[in-house]
Amino acid sequence: MDYQNWGPRGISAPARTELPEVPAERGMVLEEVQSGWVGAVTRVEKSGGMHVVALEDRRGKSRSFRLGFGFLLEGQPIRLMPPAPARAPAGPAAGRTASGSVRVAGQRAQVAKASRIWVEGKHDAELVEKVWGDDLRVEGIVVEPLHGIDDLTAAVADFRPGPGRRLGVLVDHLVPDSKESRIADAVMASPGAAGNVLIVGHPYVDVWQAIRPAVLGIQQWPAIPRGQDWKTGILKAFGWPHATKEDIGLGWQKLLGAVRTYADLEPSLLGRVEEVIDFLTVP
Repeated sequence: MDYQNWGPRGISAPARTELPEVPAERGMVLEEVQSGWVGAVTRVEKSGGMHVVALEDRRGKSRSFRLGFGFLLEGQPIRLMPPAPARAPAGPAAGRTASGSVRVAGQRAQVAKASRIWVEGKHDAELVEKVWGDDLRVEGIVVEPLHGIDDLTAAVADFRPGPGRRLGVLVDHLVPDSKESRIADAVMASPGAAGNVLIVGHPYVDVWQAIRPAVLGIQQWPAIPRGQDWKTGILKAFGWPHATKEDIGLGWQKLLGAVRTYADLEPSLLGRVEEVIDFLTVP
């Protein structure tokens, strides 16, 4: 598969920085960021199962681009939409949260409880918030990133888990005989952990892989050679900027934006997050 020309559907920033959705209009002057092409919209059509926009520059030359992210309007980034979409973008069903739970009308977020969900990093926290955030606010459960689990035993000791102060931990790459599994075993053997701490995990190298490939318009995630930074390798395979931490963050935001509901995630992550929420909320 030619990943250099790949672009996932529904690329977006996190909810807090959602880009404006602007319908394409004839005569609108846009800049396509990746190529630097500047031109006026002359037409929008469907080609190969996707919407494309034709931009004509000041010399009369025209190029076509896939609608979506990667456009600037008057210098500001936008998500370019079809002029008359047949239906709204997929999202949670009416009356449902992104996790599939029944939405509680008029329910205010509870004051945060002592119990917590810990995840390995910022990206894990953003993904959990996007899909389960509404549910967690109703329950008063806060998600906190750990930035790695090498010091998890000490962190759990400092947390002082106990009845009414439970802790659920979601770990990347929690597979048998791994470093992560040994750390988890050590934590669960520590005083106060039994019955008050639950450590679960998914098999993926990084939480990025918990997004179903079909949601991104690909058959499978690229295979990254051992010894190469995984996230850098993924962005490089997609043909995206990958040289800096900022590039990594922007790449993740594009992927996160493709996630609308729980159905966009792999079952191996869904089950583990639901297990943690149940552990923290069911008496």
